[in-house]
Amino acid sequence: MSDEVKKGLMGIVVDETTISQVMPEINSLTYRGYKVQDLCEKCTFEEVAYLVLNGELPKKSELKKFISEERKNRKLSKQILDDIVKMPKRAHPMDVVRTAVSLMGLEDRDTSNNSPKANMKKAMRIFAQTPTAVAAFFRARRGKKIIKPDSKLSYSENFFKMMFGKVPNKDIVKAFDVSMILYAEHSFNVSTFTARTITSSLSDMHGAITGAIASLKGPLHGGANEAVMYMFKEIKKPEKAAAWINNALDKKKVIMGFGHRVYRSGDSRVPTMKKYFMKVAELVKNNNYPKIYEILERVMLEKKNIHPNVDYPCGPTYSLMGIDTDFFTPIFVMARITGWSAHIMEQHAANKLIRPLSKYKGSDHREVLALNIR
Repeated sequence: MSDEVKKGLMGIVVDETTISQVMPEINSLTYRGYKVQDLCEKCTFEEVAYLVLNGELPKKSELKKFISEERKNRKLSKQILDDIVKMPKRAHPMDVVRTAVSLMGLEDRDTSNNSPKANMKKAMRIFAQTPTAVAAFFRARRGKKIIKPDSKLSYSENFFKMMFGKVPNKDIVKAFDVSMILYAEHSFNVSTFTARTITSSLSDMHGAITGAIASLKGPLHGGANEAVMYMFKEIKKPEKAAAWINNALDKKKVIMGFGHRVYRSGDSRVPTMKKYFMKVAELVKNNNYPKIYEILERVMLEKKNIHPNVDYPCGPTYSLMGIDTDFFTPIFVMARITGWSAHIMEQHAANKLIRPLSKYKGSDHREVLALNIR
């Protein structure tokens, strides 16, 4: 057996999946075989969520049932809402949503049942309730009254209503829907692998998703969209963008929102998200962010030949929608719950405990002497 260490499991194939893959031959991320770009243009987020969870795009009757199930599960218990209101206002929203999902597991009647039917029901409940938790903390932190979910609205429309008290322009909602589709799934990324690792011990879905949320929080993963926005805010004006990025590169700083472990010639999700970012910027009459975006993108390509990843256009898009920067990654959670849940169920279907080896580099064998323990 080779003892070569592959840091970060680079190049290691650990399992099989039918959920998604990046296909270099068509330069696209695919969900269940469908190009994600096509899904963004032709489907709603609910249709794509169904696809990720069930393996096929829904028929009309299946979609109607799926939407009905999601909408009737949106409410959180008074206990959990009270807990969210009492959480420290300085807490990061990712810590709040992580805790909220864990609390959901305390109340869910199927928490310890890992049958396929029970897991699908739990996946739907977590999927439906998480936006309610995110919006509740968004309101609570601002000292505003929590808004109940509206079963007459779509997934994205309802989220905006719970956050801001109203549904925005349909083009804003479409851009948000697109971001959710693009964030829904991405093969064996670090948070998904975390969820599968937890699942492999036959732990429960709420526990696996709680662990995945903790993993997603990191700036090298889901937290990158927040880091992008902090960068934009630091730059402030397009006139300062070139000097800022050149100075950062000279100092060998990591530029968030650029580069990807899987993509070498550019994240296939970026053109679609950039298109909708530009649409939103035009709608809200913001010229600064698009100009900063273009300058940073150009300099990174010219100097480093590094392309942006999907977090780069997502960050400023969410900001233009009026969403606080530290809520960007919780929105990523809302979308990725579909992918995590699908992987959790796939892991259960052909489970083997994930238990890799390590190469020991510590002290040689030593004897415990009386002198050591006095």
